[in-house]
Amino acid sequence: MVCDRCKLVISNVLNELGISPVLIMLGEVDFGDFELTESQLDLISGKIEPLGFELIEDKKHRIIDSIKVFIIEMVQSKDVSNRNNISDNIKEKFHYDYNYLSNLFSSVEGITIEQFYIHQKIEKVKKPLVYDELNLTAISDLLGYSSVAHLSNQFKKITGLTPAHFKKLRDSKQRKSLDQIAKNV
Repeated sequence: MVCDRCKLVISNVLNELGISPVLIMLGEVDFGDFELTESQLDLISGKIEPLGFELIEDKKHRIIDSIKVFIIEMVQSKDVSNRNNISDNIKEKFHYDYNYLSNLFSSVEGITIEQFYIHQKIEKVKKPLVYDELNLTAISDLLGYSSVAHLSNQFKKITGLTPAHFKKLRDSKQRKSLDQIAKNV
């Protein structure tokens, strides 16, 4: 689960099945002391897989999913100061050596944590560009880029287009939902 809409979908599925979680967070459902049976897990899995979700029970995959959620929350946050050193932030949050987490992430996802982070930032840049909400300087500041040139270079590297060309296209097919990025990066 990578967005509030995802949490709502999972909540609806669990309510439909008569299963009451204590808390639904991004990427995680807490059932408190209640232990789900194997048949309940199978039932949940059967309901959520057609919706594009999956149960993650393996510890390594849970860590990777948590890293993704953490990065998405960082990028969506208005606090730019937390974006300066992603490796330190991840190391502090997960209490593992960053090299271990980076290697684990890369081996499963096929890209580095930094690449995933950059993809998330570029997707966040697209909305204000498409809707003409902010100029590139303001967007650059909002996302903690050192300069407009740095943002423009990353944007072109990821999308193949300059921000100005992308803005002219205003093609909604160029934008991806957070769900698609989390899955397909």
